[in-house]
Amino acid sequence: MTIHTDSPAGDLSRLRIDRGAGPGRRWLPWAIVLVLAAAGAAVYPNARAFVAERRALEVDTARVTQVVATPGGSTALPVLVASGYVVARHSSDVGVKMGGRLARIKFEEGTRVRKGEVMAEIEHADVDAQLEASQRAVAEGDAQLGQAIAARDEDLRNLDRQRALMKDGITTTAALTAAESAAAVSTARVKSAEAAIASARARVRVTEEAIENSNVRAPFDGVVIKKRAEVGETVSPFGVQGQASREGGAIATIADLAELEVQTEVSENSVAKLAQAMPAEVKLQAYHDQAYKGRLRQIFPSADRAKAIVEVRVSILNPDGHVKPEMTASVTFQEPGTERRPGRDGAGTESGSSPAPVVLMPKRAVTEENGQSVVWVISGGTSVRRAVALGSERIDQIEVKSGVVPGETVALNPPAGLTDGGIVRVKGR
Repeated sequence: MTIHTDSPAGDLSRLRIDRGAGPGRRWLPWAIVLVLAAAGAAVYPNARAFVAERRALEVDTARVTQVVATPGGSTALPVLVASGYVVARHSSDVGVKMGGRLARIKFEEGTRVRKGEVMAEIEHADVDAQLEASQRAVAEGDAQLGQAIAARDEDLRNLDRQRALMKDGITTTAALTAAESAAAVSTARVKSAEAAIASARARVRVTEEAIENSNVRAPFDGVVIKKRAEVGETVSPFGVQGQASREGGAIATIADLAELEVQTEVSENSVAKLAQAMPAEVKLQAYHDQAYKGRLRQIFPSADRAKAIVEVRVSILNPDGHVKPEMTASVTFQEPGTERRPGRDGAGTESGSSPAPVVLMPKRAVTEENGQSVVWVISGGTSVRRAVALGSERIDQIEVKSGVVPGETVALNPPAGLTDGGIVRVKGR
């Protein structure tokens, strides 16, 4: 409707309505309403899902895993895990018995030595001279002994003549007494000469021992793992200036690599879980895929009260060339009697095929409902109730016989209010 006027402002009598005017844009408001309604319809499902997700229960999750035995390993029940270092059960810092300058070294790192084998020699020219002097003293003593024996024999024969003459009344008492005194002195000189020879021979043995002490011998069969000295260096049983006091004159460290073990520390609270000869699995940090069989050899009789730990030694039963002293290793202590699991033929897995894989999940995922073990599987943002059959516990994990498969996600400490098919929100997302 259009109103036209030609009159000045305020003259309302001349106003009129133009009945022939067009309808205008009456559809525009309806179009806007329709667009807003369509946009709302498109956004509403997503907005509703977003709001529902924000209002959904928040759960912490973990994945179901599968344990497969590595070469030489097993899937036996673990009791405790500890870390430590590989050490040789028999190792020694080989030192010298006498001070001097090293004249010869017969080893390098990695050299295999036999028990009693000479590894190094110290210069001993001065001791050789002492040995020669002692040997000459023995020869001189032998000569003096011969002279003393000859004089004694002559004095004894003279004594016999004087006694015979005394019986016939030909000699005097004074002559007989003099002959007896001479024979006694000669006998004493023989004994003195014999003692001098014994002393000289003892000095020879002392000198020979000193020469032997100039040789550094291996105390047992082993391998040189550290060389601590070079030819020409001056060494001493008590160490010399510039040498670490803990080495104490050592020129090498040897170890018996046939008997290796892991030196580890266990918390006082966990020592009660261990037992003598308990089986274990050892893994080196450098070779994660290789497992070695172990056995607990010793639990130390005393603890470290400052650290609240107890030292434990685990023997490696099947070491190979990869295992070296001072390597970092982890030890998984296992339940006694579980390192061998019977197969279908009744024999242990060690004599047949590899142990069957074991499916594990955290114990915190399991709840009890009406006497049945239940877990909540989280898939696609929804929770699904699943009954499971459980096996043995493994520290903070539990073995699953059926109900879930490796790779599935389960809720930890399921909150109250979870429903089968209900929407959940994973914590941290």
